[in-house]
Amino acid sequence: MNKELQLQQLVGQLRDGMTIGIGGWGPRRKPMALVREILKSDLKDLTIVSYGGADVGMLCAAGKVKKLVFAFVSLDFIPLEPYFREARQNGELEVMEIDEGMMLLGLRAAAWGCPFIPTKIGLGTDVIRNNPDLKVIDSPYDEKEWVAMPALKLDVALIHADRADRRGVCQIKGPDLYMDDWMARAADTTIVSCEELVDSETFTDENEARFVFWERTQTQAVIEVPGGAHPSSCTPLYGFDIPHFQAYNASAKEGGFAAYFENYIQGKTEQEYQAAVGGLDAIRALPLPVY
Repeated sequence: MNKELQLQQLVGQLRDGMTIGIGGWGPRRKPMALVREILKSDLKDLTIVSYGGADVGMLCAAGKVKKLVFAFVSLDFIPLEPYFREARQNGELEVMEIDEGMMLLGLRAAAWGCPFIPTKIGLGTDVIRNNPDLKVIDSPYDEKEWVAMPALKLDVALIHADRADRRGVCQIKGPDLYMDDWMARAADTTIVSCEELVDSETFTDENEARFVFWERTQTQAVIEVPGGAHPSSCTPLYGFDIPHFQAYNASAKEGGFAAYFENYIQGKTEQEYQAAVGGLDAIRALPLPVY
């Protein structure tokens, strides 16, 4: 069984109007090489589900996003992603803005085939007022009310992993999985970029297998892209690129996204992009963040 795709084949797996979940967390382990392929495509009217970072900002700036389901969109040390902020302030997006935990429950409901999961999260807050599609329901067992968090069913999940084999076994060794396993299970199709494709025998070692967090049947395609999370991090291999994020943030006021897109993405292969930011060796040398 061989699920390997080439990066250039990604867009052929996607369609206008799809609901796409993007793994990672803010500036951490985002499948940015996959996002860059979407940016170069004609895809449009996407619904994006993400604990967002530059993935969301760039897709908004490129006019790819119709609706955004999110808990935050941040570059961490830059609290609010600049291009998301611009799109949000200009009223360019349909939004479902929810709590981090509510998003997790929505992904779990989709993974479990449930229409919703009841939760206390959101009761008594503006989350309910600002999301009229969220329903408050009565408990059948007592007098309490619950928020019915609806399933966040994904057409496609895009995830970046440390290593994978061609069967779709994926490995993440960073200290935080974020919600990537639930993204994979909530999606009809999961496409994973990875730093390295390895032989399947790698995962017969119990010390390696313990870093596999979802079933290979949940992965429909794997794409080898060393450095493919840049400028986000891929712990323990490399940290996020602070100078690049600072320049990216400044570009929102100095030339706009069109200039950033022309400098780094338009007409460029992934290898050419990485050369423009210093090369794979420089990416791999980025220091890991310390908290």
